[in-house]
Amino acid sequence: MKSVTVSIDVPQTPQQVYDFLDVMAHHERFTNHYLIDWSYSGPDRGIGAGATVTAAMGGIKTRIIIEVVKTDPPRCIVERNVSAAGRRLAEGIYTIEPLRAGGSHVAFTYTWVRAPVADRLLAPVVRATMRRANRTVLRRMAAELARHSSVSGS
Repeated sequence: MKSVTVSIDVPQTPQQVYDFLDVMAHHERFTNHYLIDWSYSGPDRGIGAGATVTAAMGGIKTRIIIEVVKTDPPRCIVERNVSAAGRRLAEGIYTIEPLRAGGSHVAFTYTWVRAPVADRLLAPVVRATMRRANRTVLRRMAAELARHSSVSGS
């Protein structure tokens, strides 16, 4: 299946964005419109940080195991996602680039490495649903990042 990429520009520096996204618990704040029942594992941040969540989309609930598998501070965070009893394997990649005028361009790419038959048969619908959900994720991430930056003084 083709990847889905969404992006947003934010006023924070790449380092500020990276530092916020690097903490797994922060992701609950901006994804809890469809990822619920969070429990955490591993370190709080960096490679090995993880969470088990329930995705509630389209009337279907699926458990997902998320783990950070690669980082390139302050430019990239790669998460591995396993769900559908192991039949779905995907990567979520946050890419952070500086903007010429200041701030950062944040892109999130969701890539299916392995997908169940139902996902493949309904690929256009699945991709559109993921694109919509992840656009909302990035808008909410920008708002949470602004709140976090104003509280932490960064």
